[in-house]
Amino acid sequence: MRAIEAPPQRSWRSRFKVAGLPATLIVGGLVLFASLVLAVVPSLFAPYDPAAMDYNSILAAPSLAHPFGTDSFGRDVLSRVIHAYTIDMQIAVFATTGPLIVGVIVGALVGYAGGLAESIFGRIVDAVISFPQLVLVIAIVAVLGPGLTNMYIAVGVIDWVFFARLVSGEVKVQKRLDYADAGRAMGYTPMRIIFRHLLPNAITPAIVYWMTDMALAILLGSSLGYLGLGAQPPAAEWGVQIADGKNFMATAWWISVFPGIAIVVTGLGFSLFGDGLAELMRTKK
Repeated sequence: MRAIEAPPQRSWRSRFKVAGLPATLIVGGLVLFASLVLAVVPSLFAPYDPAAMDYNSILAAPSLAHPFGTDSFGRDVLSRVIHAYTIDMQIAVFATTGPLIVGVIVGALVGYAGGLAESIFGRIVDAVISFPQLVLVIAIVAVLGPGLTNMYIAVGVIDWVFFARLVSGEVKVQKRLDYADAGRAMGYTPMRIIFRHLLPNAITPAIVYWMTDMALAILLGSSLGYLGLGAQPPAAEWGVQIADGKNFMATAWWISVFPGIAIVVTGLGFSLFGDGLAELMRTKK
């Protein structure tokens, strides 16, 4: 009598698929949806004005009245964490959308042209990636001056290179395929071949990386806020909040810890969504 074989074990991702969607995409999407709601209408969820000071509740521990406690000015930490979603989600979008657009266009043109253009672009890539991105951004913001606008400029000057490198590699692969040769044989212009035929098939890695880059932008914006180069006090921004609480970690840990948790959760949401999107793209091919 033949032994009954046990069914193959499925991974947790395959078990929790809904309507064929990866679990990471669903979980990440829910986190991002909640983050967007808090960013658009923070006043509906924040119990207090984030700038309101209560001198009778300075450095108050978490309680029913103040679930996340208060800071050194008596401001409600929960309200400031919620209102910080507006600035930090703005950083995620504004700091990465420009580099995405520029990088996709430049990468598509360079990947199709090859030759000298590719050699020059390769030297630019080598120059950018030879230094840590945070160091370059800090250097540029230090020259331009603190503030979110200058941070967007600094990130844009550097970040487009990474998108362009991804798209350039994909376009180089796509332009050797039969459908690209058919377009050239039919007399299509290079611009039509690039943007109507090659780019739609080459842009997927850049879109997936965009999700991860948004998480990195939030971390970068919080780091600059902590250093005093990003959002400026008294703005409700997670990096600024962490900086406000750094001198009170032994006595009022909640000032820095709860904004830190918000950074981790939101960044994880972007990362999970990007991972799920990549998995979905692979299964659709």
